Amino acid sequence: MPDIDPITISVVQHRLHAIVEEMGEAMLRTAYSQILNSSRDFSTALCDAEGRLIAQAEHVPIHVGALPWAVRSVHEYFRGRVNPGDVFLLNDPYRGGNHLPDLTAFVPVFDGDRLAFWAINRSHQSDIGGATHGAYNPGATEIWQEGIRVPPLRLYDRGRLIDDVNELLVLNVRHPRDFRGDLAAMIGSARVGERRLLALLAEFGSATTHAAIEAVLDGAERQVRAVIAGWPDGVYYGEAMIDDDGHRFRDIHIRAKVTKRGSDLEVDLSDSHEEVDGFINSSYPNTYSAVVVALSYLIDPETPKNDGAFRPVKLITREGTIVHPRPGKPVTLCTNCSGQEIIEAIIKALAPACPDRAMAGWGRRFRIAIQGVDPRTQKPFIWHLFQARPGGGASPAGDGWPGAGEWQAAGGIKFGSLEVAEVRFPLFFRRHEFRPDSGGDGKYRGGPGGDLEFAVEVAEPAVANTAGDGVKYGACGIHGGLDGAPHHYVLRSAGREDRPLRTKEVGIVIRPGDVIAAKSGGGGGWGDPADRSAEARARDIALGLVTGEAR
Repeated sequence: MPDIDPITISVVQHRLHAIVEEMGEAMLRTAYSQILNSSRDFSTALCDAEGRLIAQAEHVPIHVGALPWAVRSVHEYFRGRVNPGDVFLLNDPYRGGNHLPDLTAFVPVFDGDRLAFWAINRSHQSDIGGATHGAYNPGATEIWQEGIRVPPLRLYDRGRLIDDVNELLVLNVRHPRDFRGDLAAMIGSARVGERRLLALLAEFGSATTHAAIEAVLDGAERQVRAVIAGWPDGVYYGEAMIDDDGHRFRDIHIRAKVTKRGSDLEVDLSDSHEEVDGFINSSYPNTYSAVVVALSYLIDPETPKNDGAFRPVKLITREGTIVHPRPGKPVTLCTNCSGQEIIEAIIKALAPACPDRAMAGWGRRFRIAIQGVDPRTQKPFIWHLFQARPGGGASPAGDGWPGAGEWQAAGGIKFGSLEVAEVRFPLFFRRHEFRPDSGGDGKYRGGPGGDLEFAVEVAEPAVANTAGDGVKYGACGIHGGLDGAPHHYVLRSAGREDRPLRTKEVGIVIRPGDVIAAKSGGGGGWGDPADRSAEARARDIALGLVTGEAR
């Protein structure tokens, strides 16, 4: 390869980042469903022909670490049969997907006659079939109850849509119009990546482009190794807890043993809980993704998060555990739970080695999906709750972000406009504000969760399901900081007693005018609460984030 000057390397690095960001903007502006064009539950990335991650946008971190497995699955299945103009799909968690709702579109990019790159869009679908609406089935005990599984699948052949394959997919979802529009947006987003990569190759030439990319990957590896090398060698342990699996298991543990030698990290999750009945098992690609997300939170923010940055990590698991289930186990909640707990266990383990880098835990996911008929239009709808986002964890840099969401998404998923949601769905939001006293106390306070109340304005009963965790275990404090408050969700029906909602329920009847009151968890605190300044405490009370009363 030719010698490349640092300026060219930097230009190529930033061009790659610009490409994936533009792919994301294209997706945001063309997607149909609320979960994508409002809540932004998608990610864009570029991989090389071998599946090495070369660039990702700052969208949903848990999506991207699993992509190399997905690329390799597609590439190996269609080896020698990939052509310009092709488009491939995949969502199977056991072949590189995260979970079934995250459908992935792959567009191959050719450098002359040679396959050189893949432009990729991974997007969470509003529905993916299965026994329940909204792409989550808390009652599932096997993956076949969760939705349609898509193995490596060709959707376009040399630019021509394969109609029968497309119709097979559309037939298996509840809202075909949204699915068609979202899939077109995903492919269009990946096509943007293809065009921009071809322009990059044309501008710099093949040899220079590939050499610069190798230099970017090697540079990221050097930066990460320099950080890790500064931590004390040793063996570190961390544990995180999950409330339940929605079936028979309670108090489920994720245990991380992290061995640091020189600039290498060995993450051993073998002592984690055995695989469970419910949908919180994490397929190996999702587990690996959670591991590298944890590493990403401990290195310098300016370091590119690519294949080079993740080279110092070795992952050890044991098949048959919750972090490496046998094929066929349900996994749909794994991007949140147990993905978040894998992150938590690793950061807890490494916090003594890098106290100035470890942040406290972020609030956990607790979503609701409601299916019904909008009386204003007589059309069916599926609405996903993204409001009342939990609080972010505090860090050595300061207090946690309010309403920032879960650790595995790090603020990448948004809740969107309440007013737009009321226009699109039969909902009326009575209150949406920060939840006082929900952030864990500490030198730096955890971010507050949300306090939400909304009415469901349907004419006939609707049905809801829930998916999440964190009613028992809140976000962890760190370095002496206190845990954040756990979630508390309640369904209120006229003439009936308030009913607390569990985090994993199906078939919840929502009557006309019912109200859901959701108090989401806060982030964990960082550092000894005795070290918090009087000025900071006075500001918390003045802003209404803390009442001054014991929680």
